[in-house]
Amino acid sequence: MKNRVIFVGVGGATCSGKTTLAKHLRNLLPESVILHQDDFAPPQENIPIHPGYNVQDWDSAEGAVDWPRMIKTLKKVKETGVIPPEHRSHDHLNEQRDVPIDRAVSERWKETFTQIAREHEERGERLIWVIVDGFLLYWHPEIVEQLDVRLFLRVPHDVLKQRRHERHGYHTAEGSLWRDPPHYWEQIVWPAYVAAHAGIVEGGDVEHGRPNGAVPGLILIDGLDMGMSDIVEKVSARLAEEVQA
Repeated sequence: MKNRVIFVGVGGATCSGKTTLAKHLRNLLPESVILHQDDFAPPQENIPIHPGYNVQDWDSAEGAVDWPRMIKTLKKVKETGVIPPEHRSHDHLNEQRDVPIDRAVSERWKETFTQIAREHEERGERLIWVIVDGFLLYWHPEIVEQLDVRLFLRVPHDVLKQRRHERHGYHTAEGSLWRDPPHYWEQIVWPAYVAAHAGIVEGGDVEHGRPNGAVPGLILIDGLDMGMSDIVEKVSARLAEEVQA
């Protein structure tokens, strides 16, 4: 049986719903796993200090991700279809917000993807889905290159800010809880998000610009214009198209 590993990128700002979408997709797709970009953050002691505000900067692209480790892991998973045993995720420590989808949508697509998997197996091909979610997913060209499907969830600034402020914090790989210092959103999170994504949308307008082709095939989804059931419907249709082409 030959393995076919399909990487599905789910990018978006912090609190945009990307991890929620990724988990819905994992529930629909047979032989699927999630790789969280947050799990590739450097050790806490290596997170850089912002030169202007003198606090740790967990959000600027240059220092927020151990890029060589993430690239190496993705290449290994693409080659083997298996997450390396040394990889550890701390996503389960974070708040798990439940955003349900329509049962009919879930059951229909689960049945569809099960049938697709069966048809491929009859032809000697095992489909393995790897959903990669991250807030800096389209910043590094070597990451972008490895993704087969590229999704980007966009939510307006004010909604993201409110959601972020409602969170209790984020757990680090070491198990400690990071809480935003005062004004961290305005001073670091949002500027870092704009800097990392201005190059992939027209006019550098991260709130309204359409994809400019810098990330080939990028599917931009305005998260407030659609409910999660509709988003899952749209994405599932694209994934079915990817393997049936």
